[in-house]
Parts: sequence; C-alpha cells; structure tokens
Amino acid sequence: MSEPTDRLLVVVAHPDDETFGCGSLLAHATASGVPTVVACATRGEAGSPTPGRGLDDADMAEVRESELREAAKLVGVGRVELFDWVDSGMDGEPIPGSLCAAPVVEVAAVIASLIDDVCPSVVVMLDASDGHRDHAHIRDATLRAVEVSSWRPSGVYLHCLPQQLMRKWVEALVREQPDSEHLGLGDLGTPEDKITTVIDTTEFLELREQAIAVHRSQTSPYEVMPAGLRREFLTAERLQRVHPDWDGGPVETDIFAAADASF
Repeated sequence: MSEPTDRLLVVVAHPDDETFGCGSLLAHATASGVPTVVACATRGEAGSPTPGRGLDDADMAEVRESELREAAKLVGVGRVELFDWVDSGMDGEPIPGSLCAAPVVEVAAVIASLIDDVCPSVVVMLDASDGHRDHAHIRDATLRAVEVSSWRPSGVYLHCLPQQLMRKWVEALVREQPDSEHLGLGDLGTPEDKITTVIDTTEFLELREQAIAVHRSQTSPYEVMPAGLRREFLTAERLQRVHPDWDGGPVETDIFAAADASF
C-alpha cells in the first residue's frame, strides 16, 4: 500500500485518453489507496461519433464529458477537472480557442495552478507517441507546469505506447488491410529502452474493459486489434520516468514506491 500522502494527478487532452491510455493505472492507484484526480483539457468536440450508435446528431462535447465522468468514476477517480479549450482535431490550422492554438506557457499556467491545488505526489501524462498534436501539446504544457508550480511532485511520468506492441498492431493491420501499409504507423510508440517502469495490471483487465466500453461514442483502438495483442496492451502499464532522472538499473514496478524521491 502507498503512503497516506500519495496522490496521483493524470493530465490528458480528451475524454477517453484517461481510460484508453491510463485506465488500469488509475484502477491500480485506487486499489493501492491513492486518491486520484484526472484533468482533461478539452471535451473532445472534434471526435466523430462511431457509426450505428445513434449519436450522429448528438452534442459531442456533452456526450464525451458524460462518458469521461462515468468511466473515471468506474476506475475510482475521486475528482475530474475539465478545462475549457476546444479539441484541435487531427490537422489543419487550429481554430481560436482550441488547445493547440493556446501557447504552451498559457496552458502550463492553468495546469500549474491545479498542481498547487491538488498537491500530487505523482503526475502522469500521455507520451504523445501516437502523433496526436493535442497529446503532444498537453504533454509539453504539463512538463512545463511541474517546473513552474509552487508544489513539487515527487515523480513525473510519461505514459507510454510501447513501440514493440505498436509494430505488432501495424503488422496485424497490414495482414487484414494491405492498403494500410503506407500509413507509416510502425514509427509510432516509445522504444523499449526508454521505458523505465512496468506495472502489472492484469487484475484490473475486466474493470478496464468496462471503462473502455463506457466511451461508446468513440471506437477504441483496442476494438481493431487481435485478442492476444489487446490483452498485451491492457495488462501492463508502461511508463517513462522523467523526474527524478532515471539512472538505469532494474525497471520499476510501481510509481508510488518511488514517489518519496525528489527532484
């Protein structure tokens, strides 16, 4: 079990990032007695609804916020904080008010204020190795925020998409859809030698699957994976520790055990 002072803050760009990305980590924290907070920068307005689910005319911001809150509650998140930037979408010029149109320093100031309010021992964000610009923007802003906040988290981590598994996924896609070979997805993901922390979350697989299903407006990447590969993705959380600096040695198996080291 963690120390009573442990507290986890997960900062993401869109509703579903907290579950598709960090769902098992949040469940693990809850089971370890660690209070959790999820901060989400947008309401995912640019996400197209999955066909056939009766959401074609729905207000996506409203639908996705509701899904975020329900899924977060399911994995034990104690607080959800929503910022007011708009989803930037995948490409094109970011519209005024969107996350990517906001300077990193501006976004960082908002996150730093939340850090000072929550006083987390550990801060986690997606590593953005999927290439999504909103993920990269909120990653960069969060990394800056932990430098300028008055409160100093003891551990800061990037939640990683392992390159090895991403390549397996691409191979599976190419086998089923030969035209997908040109997408270049094999370059995505974090190389294994940068992953410092691997947490076995097999016990939370069923709960994670339930939380993923809550985000019914979106098609999760796991829906289009072979069953065995889906299980590989969902039964371990892989992270890269960025603060304190990683000095090598055995891979960590928990982020809270290391949270009493400072930087």
